[in-house]
Amino acid sequence: MPYVDTFDAIRGRRAIKKFDSTYKMSTDDIKSLMELTILSPTSYNQQNWRFIIVTDQDVKDRISIAARGQAQPKDGSLVIVLCGNTNAWNQDPKRYWRNNTPEKQELVKTNLAKKYIDNPQARRDEVFRSCGFAAQTIMLAAKQMGLDTCPMMGFEYDQLAEIIHLPEDHVIAMMLVVGKRAEDAIERGGQLPLDEVVFENSF
Repeated sequence: MPYVDTFDAIRGRRAIKKFDSTYKMSTDDIKSLMELTILSPTSYNQQNWRFIIVTDQDVKDRISIAARGQAQPKDGSLVIVLCGNTNAWNQDPKRYWRNNTPEKQELVKTNLAKKYIDNPQARRDEVFRSCGFAAQTIMLAAKQMGLDTCPMMGFEYDQLAEIIHLPEDHVIAMMLVVGKRAEDAIERGGQLPLDEVVFENSF
């Protein structure tokens, strides 16, 4: 596995639009990537993300159609649909802290209920935060593995939900295509200056 410095991975990560359709990730590489992905942070360690990994060409072709005809899903080696379980907070929550004390487990269970029980918007927001963390982990880990990625939000939600048989209490946050680039990304559009986006202590 090629070594890539973290800073270089951040600078070198680009949204690749054209993938080498002949390249196939190994099962071991996919497993390694997902083992790193689930180390991403989540609030209260509730691990509310759910990942649909797609390697079957027929399914990838259908996802490309759902992605408004974009080629990345069908040509990339792996499509990862990042979803979230909005009821993860209430599904045996003590297990999220099974390596800690019973007191800690009970405290987490209480706090999760307090935060989410009457707040579906908070549950949904938490999914998108969690999936955002996980997506960045995937993109940087893939770069470390010598692979390229394309984060995608341009798809017909209901169509993609039907393809992956999305449960009713889950939502799709985004999807990522992973593979080998067939063509470099175009030049960056241009980053705004730090003094326009970074403020010290307050606006």
